[in-house]
Amino acid sequence: MGLHLGDTAPDFTADTTQGKIDFHDWLGDSWGVLFSHPKDFTPVCTTELGYMARITPEFEQRNVKVIGLSVDPTDRHEQWADDIEETQGARPTYPIIGDSDFNVSKLYDMLPASTSGDPLQRTPADNQTVRNVFVIGPDKKVKLILVYPMTTGRNFDEVIRVIDSLQLTATHKVSTPVNWQQGEDVIIAGSVSNDEAKELFGDWREPKPYIRIVPQPN
Repeated sequence: MGLHLGDTAPDFTADTTQGKIDFHDWLGDSWGVLFSHPKDFTPVCTTELGYMARITPEFEQRNVKVIGLSVDPTDRHEQWADDIEETQGARPTYPIIGDSDFNVSKLYDMLPASTSGDPLQRTPADNQTVRNVFVIGPDKKVKLILVYPMTTGRNFDEVIRVIDSLQLTATHKVSTPVNWQQGEDVIIAGSVSNDEAKELFGDWREPKPYIRIVPQPN
């Protein structure tokens, strides 16, 4: 069974670079971003972890906790962090899971249930499907799943954009249009009647009866 949007994010206990965590307890009432990597000391992932380290304050101000994962033991993560800091100019301050038993990768449907053996004997290509980004809400439900190939670095600015949309639409009866950025106009949700929309938003622009555009609510 695969993991889908709206499913409860699987809970787990795991060793990280900041000690053992129980995932749901660690999240608490925060949003979460779990992003995974096939192996330590890989070039594209090195750039990703460094960029995430630089923009961690952007997530913190949105009440989002960030956690990484790599299919290697945590002691190697610490060595890798030295390289990340040296080459990318920033050291991860968020925890990185050591998924050397493949437990989390299996729970999140990134590796087959039959995966076993010594993680250090596996190549990045063996773990190439461990390239996901999961955004998880305070309700522990999966809100976003992004899957990238090994050859393409991830766009974490897009993850922030989606979180802005998710947090806005969780509290207001709106949707966000294509390429929406914080502060731009939004679309009244289709579930909202015109009478209710008048109470909530007043006037709106209506290029078509099913497209009702209003300024972003505060």
